[in-house]
Amino acid sequence: MQQPVFGFVGIGRMGSLMSARLLERGHEVHVYDISAPAVAALTAQGARAATSPRAVGDAADIVFLSLPNPDIVREASLGADGLLHGGRVKRVVDFSTIGPRTAGSVAESFATRDIVYVDAPVSGGLKGAREGTLAVMVSCARAVYVELEEILSLFGKPFHLGERAGQAQTMKLANNLLAAAAIALTSEAMVMGVKAGLDPKVMLEVLNAGSGRNSASQDKFPRAILPGTFDFGFATGLSYKDVRLCIDEAEAMGVPMVCGATVRQMLAVTNAMYGADSDFTSMCKVIESWAGVEVRG
Repeated sequence: MQQPVFGFVGIGRMGSLMSARLLERGHEVHVYDISAPAVAALTAQGARAATSPRAVGDAADIVFLSLPNPDIVREASLGADGLLHGGRVKRVVDFSTIGPRTAGSVAESFATRDIVYVDAPVSGGLKGAREGTLAVMVSCARAVYVELEEILSLFGKPFHLGERAGQAQTMKLANNLLAAAAIALTSEAMVMGVKAGLDPKVMLEVLNAGSGRNSASQDKFPRAILPGTFDFGFATGLSYKDVRLCIDEAEAMGVPMVCGATVRQMLAVTNAMYGADSDFTSMCKVIESWAGVEVRG
């Protein structure tokens, strides 16, 4: 059986690591990105450069997307030079976080050209992308999932969440809301403790041995906040976008998110104070600046 040819549109921090995994296993991969250095870095590893998303769709059977927001996904997919007009592509697997409504509308457009859109956002950060340990949330027809499960397993652990495009997006938004909320609330608790004279390292030991443990206390604080590096690997602007999407989608479904709205506001403040390119662990710096103490080990 002939091996499929792969394409990758969007080779930023996540996409570059994920496409590199395909190249390491000897697959033919055609790549496109607006960043010439990003393309050059992957062509040096054996990828083939394309001049547009459409050109990727002309060259590849299965195309992966890893793009920052809904508007860019729509343009790369459905624009005048988009994948929709590619002559070869039959499967578009979208690792982006764009919300269920956008995923549904993009899927409908691809269906008019007999191209199957696979909603497949990922979680696990740069470390997961590098090591192939991402959680890959997938919604598409079961038969398509079975067909793609082996290649998706190259990137991490796939989970089939349903047959309708958008269901995986809902799961991803729920995940990212909780990830951001954990940082916001753990930051408040840790700053309070440090201001009261507690050792932040000991605080984390207690939290992680007790009922307060969470992804921030177990991972993000030890790796990026106590050392003062604030470099966990997920941008404030992207986290803010994801939480805004989550609140908007929830409200459209009639689900109030009172606590979620507060997390969104904390990210808005962090975005304003430290910029969209700052790491989302910078939420702790906001609380530190208000309290006049630093949580460092």
